Amino acid sequence: MTTSLPKPNPSILNGGNLLNNKWIDRFLRSRWYPGIIQWPTLMIFMVIMFELILGPESAHDNFGTALTWVLWWPLIPIIFLFLGRFWCAICPFAKINDLVQNFVGNNKPAPRFLKKYGIWIIDALFIFITWSDHVFGVVENPLGSGVLMLTLTTGVIVSGAFYERRTFCRYVCFLGGLSGNYARNGMLSLRGTPEICATCTIAACYKGTDKSLPCPLYEFPKTMTSSANCVLCAECIKGCPNNSIQLTVRPPTKELWFIRKPKIEEAFLSAVIMGIVFVQNVTMLEIWESMLKWLENVTGTTSYAVTFSITFATAIVIPVALLGLTSWIASKFNKATLVENFARFGYAIIALDMAGHIAHNLFHLLAEGKSILYTGMALFGMETHGASPAILSMQEIQWLQFGLIALGFIGSLYTAYRISKSNHSGEKVWGTFAPFAVLMVVLTVMNVVLFTLPMAMRM
Repeated sequence: MTTSLPKPNPSILNGGNLLNNKWIDRFLRSRWYPGIIQWPTLMIFMVIMFELILGPESAHDNFGTALTWVLWWPLIPIIFLFLGRFWCAICPFAKINDLVQNFVGNNKPAPRFLKKYGIWIIDALFIFITWSDHVFGVVENPLGSGVLMLTLTTGVIVSGAFYERRTFCRYVCFLGGLSGNYARNGMLSLRGTPEICATCTIAACYKGTDKSLPCPLYEFPKTMTSSANCVLCAECIKGCPNNSIQLTVRPPTKELWFIRKPKIEEAFLSAVIMGIVFVQNVTMLEIWESMLKWLENVTGTTSYAVTFSITFATAIVIPVALLGLTSWIASKFNKATLVENFARFGYAIIALDMAGHIAHNLFHLLAEGKSILYTGMALFGMETHGASPAILSMQEIQWLQFGLIALGFIGSLYTAYRISKSNHSGEKVWGTFAPFAVLMVVLTVMNVVLFTLPMAMRM
């Protein structure tokens, strides 16, 4: 007679449940989480707002500008890669939303049109805010950055006063769309255990309990297959009576291989993000002024709004059109429609999106990072005129950028292969994969070329 040995728990690096670690489990179940991080974040946000609106008019001297665009914005995609949408759990806007609801919230259900068109609204806002940044000089103008933050704060307050949970974060926030796409590419995954959830009838993880709040972004861990709208707030961990929730580490891009219901609006956003990475790089190049002069001669106008809008539209259209063309070519091999291929394989671009985004922002963080220290010292009367803001040399930064683009290329290429393999068989796998492999090569080369050209500093 033999007895079966108990199955060993897989290690954290092999997909083991992080909640098996007593320190992580206690921290996430604590009544202090996430507030213990939310409140300091809110305090820092208030300092930033004060500086943006009432501080120095020059971005070079403004502590709020340095914290926002030299530190926070570059770190955001890195956080999404390693921790998913954790930032959204501690975001000051989320805390403001919760405070408003506690005092004056009507807790009405989210409007139907937001539920139906939320992703398209997010896409449009993301495009509009990026366009406005360049046309109105938001980043280079502290007051402009302050107005943007105040506008978002107003939206959060209005949403929190009328609608339940975090309606603004789920259906309106432009950063929510970006973070949702990137969280799919991320290394953390929160899910319910299927065998345990199958017998559960109370849905405490969604509705909340006397010890936990309802899921702020309307997610149901029992059926959740994506990290796009999980903010790691841990309310479901606190509320689940069966300890069903698992928090695991996974390889980057893994979620993208098996998207059950691909959405064209999410695939469209992934292509748009690639175009925005292009335009952000182009407008920082030292040859940008020469390009503007050429555009002014061609269009017959000196209006920056016109010339930039042409550049912006072109940069966005290129990756969207390339994805559409590739999807049409693949349809000749796999017999799926252009729209079906566009929706499925648009997700494959996300890894390269994230790499390009991080690589671009790495320039600001490492070439201008010391400006955070210098502008902070200036608040106390300590001047540092003439000191270089660079942390690393331009050559060192450039090699890091190339390394990131290479990793993004590998991630996107492999994701395209896995999507092809999971949806097709036989010769259709390679017939489908080949056009998208070419697309990833083209997009990667475009990124590399842009990063080889000298860039101008923001601060």
